[in-house]
Amino acid sequence: MSFSLIACSKRAPEPDKKKPQVALISTTTTEASSLEIREESIGTLEGLMDPTVAAEVPGRVLKILAHPGQTVKKGQILVLLDATDYNLQRAQVQSEVARLEALTSNQSRIVERNQVLVQKKFISQNALEDVTTQHTALQQQLDGAKAQIAIIEHTRTKTTIVAPIDGVVQKQIVSTGDFVKIGDPLMQIISKQKLRAHLPLPENIAAKIHAGIKVRLSTPTSNDEVISIIRELKPMISETSRAVDVIADVNDQAGWQPGASVKGEIILGEHPNAVLIPEQCLVLRPAGEVVYVVKDGLAFQRIVKTGMRQDGKIEIIEGLSVGEVIAKDGAAFLTDKAKVKVEAKKQAKP
Repeated sequence: MSFSLIACSKRAPEPDKKKPQVALISTTTTEASSLEIREESIGTLEGLMDPTVAAEVPGRVLKILAHPGQTVKKGQILVLLDATDYNLQRAQVQSEVARLEALTSNQSRIVERNQVLVQKKFISQNALEDVTTQHTALQQQLDGAKAQIAIIEHTRTKTTIVAPIDGVVQKQIVSTGDFVKIGDPLMQIISKQKLRAHLPLPENIAAKIHAGIKVRLSTPTSNDEVISIIRELKPMISETSRAVDVIADVNDQAGWQPGASVKGEIILGEHPNAVLIPEQCLVLRPAGEVVYVVKDGLAFQRIVKTGMRQDGKIEIIEGLSVGEVIAKDGAAFLTDKAKVKVEAKKQAKP
């Protein structure tokens, strides 16, 4: 008995052909814009008006009328010193003035009488000259005493210490009851009216910078930017940092504080009609720096030559023209002539 075996074989299914993946990207259009050529630096602000108020006369501190952190106006009283000694000196000299005024008045009458007697030839001319000389000497003494009163009065006013400028009290140095001598510091005042920005820059840039160049300044203590000009460059390069100190002034800006940091953007020139693209559009490939120009659903690789990089933008010197559509987000995953799908732009909610 014979059996015949029939082998039934099933053909293995053929694998499905994978469809080429389409990259999802966003795009941007190249446009021309003005590009500033600038150098940036972080420096410090210096107060140009920060006088230390000192005693001009010796005396004991009676009262302090301003304290650290307080805003003061020019002429406002800060400190009172004991003026008792000057008041007594003034009273003493005033009595001397009164005595000399009486003597001078009496001598004036004597001169008048002697002038009459000389005319009547009762006394000689020499006698008249003697009394006239005495009158002149008394008048000179009286003028000197009055000048001494003026000196004492002027000195006494210095016991009232006033603010020399508008500003803020930075430091109180003396206390009530302290005895101060001429020149002893009493307190320090900081003014914000005039500040100076010090911007260090590398020594190799010094040749490009000179006084009069425009500089844009900003500081963390204020939201306002200030456009100033370079006032001067310090002639000596710092031995420790090898940097040149660029100086620009800031006048009467609210919120700007002495001692704060300052960012300076020195504007050296401008590239008009520069072609700018976002940084993420530029991709590094073996061929060099490339962008992908999007057209008819395909991304075409384009080698470009770049220039300045600033504020997240890159200047394209060669390889792109204004108005071309290029890949932005997702550009790093593309290859030449890859199929792409442009992501729909999301509209902001009302």
